[in-house]
Amino acid sequence: MTTVESVTLDPIGPERPGGQGLDHNQEESGNLAIHKLLTTDDGRAWTDFVATARQSRDGSWSYEAWALRGMVRWVRRYSEAGGYDYEVVETAGENPIERQDHRALATLSEELAAGSGDPETNFVEPDKLTYPWAYERLSQLFDSPNAPDLVVNPKSYCYGRQPGQHGALDVIQSRSPLIFSGPGVKAGAFIECPSRQIDIAPTVARLMGFPLIDGCDLTGRTSSERGVSPDVYLARQDGRVLNEVLDPAAGEPERVYLVLLDGQSHTELLHRLETEPGAIPNLRRLITAGVMLRHGSITNFPSITWPSHNAIGTGSWSGHHDIVNPSYYLRETRETVSPQGQQFDTARFLNPVVETLFEAFHRVYGEWDGASGVVTASVNEPCTRGAGHASLERRLIGDRGELIMLTKETEHEISPRWFNELEEQGHRLQGQIDNRALAQARQLLLDRSHPAPIFTYHEFAQPDSSAHDYGPHHEGARAALDETDVRIGHLLRTLEGRGLFESTLFVITTDHGMAQQAVSLKANPARIPQRDGMEAVTTEPLVYLRDIEVAIVVQADGRTAQVTVLDNDATPSGEKPPVSAAEILVSDHRDGKVARVLTDSSGVAGISIPADLEPADLRIRVHAQGFNSRHMLMDSTNLALDLRQVLYGR
Repeated sequence: MTTVESVTLDPIGPERPGGQGLDHNQEESGNLAIHKLLTTDDGRAWTDFVATARQSRDGSWSYEAWALRGMVRWVRRYSEAGGYDYEVVETAGENPIERQDHRALATLSEELAAGSGDPETNFVEPDKLTYPWAYERLSQLFDSPNAPDLVVNPKSYCYGRQPGQHGALDVIQSRSPLIFSGPGVKAGAFIECPSRQIDIAPTVARLMGFPLIDGCDLTGRTSSERGVSPDVYLARQDGRVLNEVLDPAAGEPERVYLVLLDGQSHTELLHRLETEPGAIPNLRRLITAGVMLRHGSITNFPSITWPSHNAIGTGSWSGHHDIVNPSYYLRETRETVSPQGQQFDTARFLNPVVETLFEAFHRVYGEWDGASGVVTASVNEPCTRGAGHASLERRLIGDRGELIMLTKETEHEISPRWFNELEEQGHRLQGQIDNRALAQARQLLLDRSHPAPIFTYHEFAQPDSSAHDYGPHHEGARAALDETDVRIGHLLRTLEGRGLFESTLFVITTDHGMAQQAVSLKANPARIPQRDGMEAVTTEPLVYLRDIEVAIVVQADGRTAQVTVLDNDATPSGEKPPVSAAEILVSDHRDGKVARVLTDSSGVAGISIPADLEPADLRIRVHAQGFNSRHMLMDSTNLALDLRQVLYGR
């Protein structure tokens, strides 16, 4: 059954329109791509749902999620309480993202019970999953001009050839553990607290005594633009302060150490804490002395490294900080960029409007100039902008010789199994990479020529590498956490040696969850439209359709018409380039082809209409090399699949 609800007030569309989502020129290709993603053999096997932002001819926007089991359309509006309210305005069949409980499948036993029960084949179907904050997390993505036309959410076990994977919206791939330990927070507690990873930065800012400023909230409007007093801590703050973890009687921290256990499963960490009392003693020490969120914290969408790390470090979703995926397409310049593939020197991809925690610390406390100010450090961390020390920006503090010495001190603790057993070259070397990062961190803390960093954001990537290659519940993934715990022990002892441990706030989290994959499927769902002959740029899970804008003007005589064909994506100047040599076929329902013409260098072609035909009787097919074809009536009506009819019989 299809239901459509009345809509009042003006919905809010993408914050910075730049070609993302589907406009009326993309109705045909967008619907066709969604149909292929859901109904081809691979689509049925691999795809959970497809989401988009869609602009109607009147300029209004709505957001959609399409699955074989049903679809939902929603709008967002400014909320009186700040941020957005989300309203469902249409459903057909089952709303595929209606289940949004962040508490679902929060233990290992619950996760395994939702699948086969066997950790190596625990493939969880969509009907057992939830999609926390789905309306917000999907809508935010389309705020960036770097966002796709379509985003494909795979079934939780259909995402590539590695035994463990992440990136999807579902609760397993999206849940991160989150722990606060130290001054200013509760001690010795598991708490029930709804949390998103964008809440970490404002919570840190509150604990460190930052002043409230006239910055932007989730809607991109400053406090003054919203008619309120300064109410955020960062230039762009999508998240909230997690007041549930705070304890003012527990003192105030002097510094923050954010430990990111890349890819560490929340359910695995919780399981080991509850069933292995002698395991991971250093993490256990921090967790026992602090507060852990029983149901974890929900990460960015896509739930993947570069976007998620920067969401944590800025307090803003990827649709606002603009690193929307490990790789993504820039429509204006017709190029694909890959910050995650590039690894180094990627701060330039971050939207200048957002503020990293590094920048915020320096705004509040000043830059270290040798006599005053503070030091901040990004240690092998993909969020780098503004950090005084940033290894992935090739900006290092400290003597190289001492760094080599510290690296060698702990090399013997690297298990040889990583090099012998892990699949990818980078994963094989992850033990060495994390060991070098540990040496950086120790050097920064031991060097007396500058103050200890007031904020350190430190990534440990070994848990992620091992969970990818072994699977999230494999003994090898647990061994990787054990080795990481040894490295954390070195950090804690170094802090204690400098007398800094008791005054340090520790935040322990990760950038995403991890789900077991059916590797035999070799699933790559976002590639389906392109593989099936459509013109698109695909950066899994994002699909950028290559489409044309077609304008048809029937002259007053009714016997001639002008057709203009343009690239639907504008250049940096805002102009849409003309498409020359586009083939225009005109036909009618009686005699077939009426005319065939090609556009000139300005993208224009003239059509002669036979005297015995009315323009309303004519169909136009426009085909151009490198673009999806358009099928239209002479009155500019799109001839597109009716998805509601073909998918749901309505």
